[in-house]
Amino acid sequence: MVFENITKRLSVVEKDMNLNEKEMGLLLNHKKISKAELEVGGKKFSAWRIIHSDALGPGKGGIRFHPNVSENEVKALSFWMSLKNSLAGIPFGGAKGGVIVNPKEMSKEELEQLSRAFVRAFHEHIGQDKDVPAPDVYTNSQTMAWMLDEYEKIKGHHEPGFITGKPLELQGIALRSDSTSKGGFIVLKELINKVNLSKPVSVAIQGFGNAGMNIAKMLFEDGGFNVVAVSDSKGGIFQDNLDISEVIKVKQEKGTVTEFDAEKISNEKILELDVDVLVLAALENQITESNADKVRAKYILELANGPVTFEADSILHKKKIVVVPDILANSGGVIVSYFEWSQNRAGNVLDEDYLKDKLERMMKDSFSRVYSIFSKSEFDMRQAAYILAIKRILAAEKLRGNI
Repeated sequence: MVFENITKRLSVVEKDMNLNEKEMGLLLNHKKISKAELEVGGKKFSAWRIIHSDALGPGKGGIRFHPNVSENEVKALSFWMSLKNSLAGIPFGGAKGGVIVNPKEMSKEELEQLSRAFVRAFHEHIGQDKDVPAPDVYTNSQTMAWMLDEYEKIKGHHEPGFITGKPLELQGIALRSDSTSKGGFIVLKELINKVNLSKPVSVAIQGFGNAGMNIAKMLFEDGGFNVVAVSDSKGGIFQDNLDISEVIKVKQEKGTVTEFDAEKISNEKILELDVDVLVLAALENQITESNADKVRAKYILELANGPVTFEADSILHKKKIVVVPDILANSGGVIVSYFEWSQNRAGNVLDEDYLKDKLERMMKDSFSRVYSIFSKSEFDMRQAAYILAIKRILAAEKLRGNI
């Protein structure tokens, strides 16, 4: 389902960019698909590491532990990483990894064993000059630490640039923890300035994991926003001017935002609220052909990967709802991963304020280029972003002599 959405979108891009058969072949086919069965405690778990493209540099993309992981999904996510890295102007191709597992049903010891098993299965395919993993859904800096340790034991040397999103003690980078949210926040502020949206801007946020929680905090502390609804996997809450600092406390103490004293709302209904901005920070395929017509937000910010389907995009565009696409909105995470990788490669630690400024400049530049095409054409913002990203990938392939 997820990769089918991509093939549909590429069929539209093909016409708009007048792409030939060879160019389409490079975009639709993956450079390397590696699969393994990981064994932990007598149980087997299917796992993948997939590189979509390495034309611009080594593969780059996260590893997710989730019960709904599939090869189709990992292929789609690796494709999006190719476009995301290209649009951001960083020297990475696109890759992704996944394991079919429910981490909530595993002990810490079992998660460590699974993380090390993943590296043992794929260590020949990954490395700082081949393919650089990072955290994704239900993986974190501790997961990366286990993976780094296992990789370095196998290789017999230190190679911190093999993986990003590491703890600070293992040459990670301070900005990484909230970088995806920070990038989305910067882009949202740029959009609001472009369209002169009156303040306070009302916001609903679907998804209250790392990305959703952090952007909620940033919006709350900014003062120009009114967060009226948030949700997690157990449901949501609705209230004018939610005190996000208190919501976060409840989430951390009780495991869900639904324990906060406010009106309860479902994840389905949060998508239909009459707000200025809807932030999608959960999983793929949240807005589809069946519910797109019920969306009333004026603007959608995609912090999750692929939360709006191809068919839904068309409906939203006709309703003049502007969608800031995932490959732009959530690219802050991989940009800061690039900073971490660069520091690990160079052995040089850059000033944090300098990196914060650089992240802001890069996010604003990406937004400006996408918005310039969007504002002067009939394209939606996703189409504009795809065109810019694909142009850079195909230019690299042409220079290499592959087309």
